[in-house]
Amino acid sequence: MKRRSGVSRRDAMTAALSLPLATGLGLTASSAAAQQVASRAAPLVAYFSRTGNTRVIAGQIRRAHGADLFEIEPADPYPEDYEAVVRQAQGERDTGYQPPLRATFPDIWSYDIVFLGFPIWGMSTPPVIRSFLAGHDLSGKTLVLFVTHGGYGLGNSMAIVAAHAPRSRLLEPFTMRADQERETLLQVSRWLGDIQIGR
Repeated sequence: MKRRSGVSRRDAMTAALSLPLATGLGLTASSAAAQQVASRAAPLVAYFSRTGNTRVIAGQIRRAHGADLFEIEPADPYPEDYEAVVRQAQGERDTGYQPPLRATFPDIWSYDIVFLGFPIWGMSTPPVIRSFLAGHDLSGKTLVLFVTHGGYGLGNSMAIVAAHAPRSRLLEPFTMRADQERETLLQVSRWLGDIQIGR
């Protein structure tokens, strides 16, 4: 005997019985489908960069994966003077202060993969990264770190990220030694002291 439609009576009953269950979980068939459609195939690249080293890597990841880009910025920019930044960041770290961000990324829920980039400050994550992690739910996401440092490695940054995003899948990070700003300033100062440009 041929079926009159592509859906059997058993399939229809199963679907009808499962609908209240989905509704009880706060999902309907249409909203579950909408969430699947809304999930983005391309990753998000979120990064903080003060001198530009981390920004370069972020741009390369964006181009390689067709990713969306979000720059993490404090609401009040850090000082331009390097020593002033060091003092401010150390004070923020020691007190656990999380500076407010200039903007958040409200639809981060729609990404399955998030690349997160930052430089190492004082053997740890910059305070604005703690702010970003505290303000964005990364549960269930694959989190890929890319980190620049001045020669001392990751410090405790992996532990900080893991503590702030405990329900994410944290992959092995990419790390790269970049020029230390302090060393650059010292070398330039020595050079400027040695040259004679006056007449």
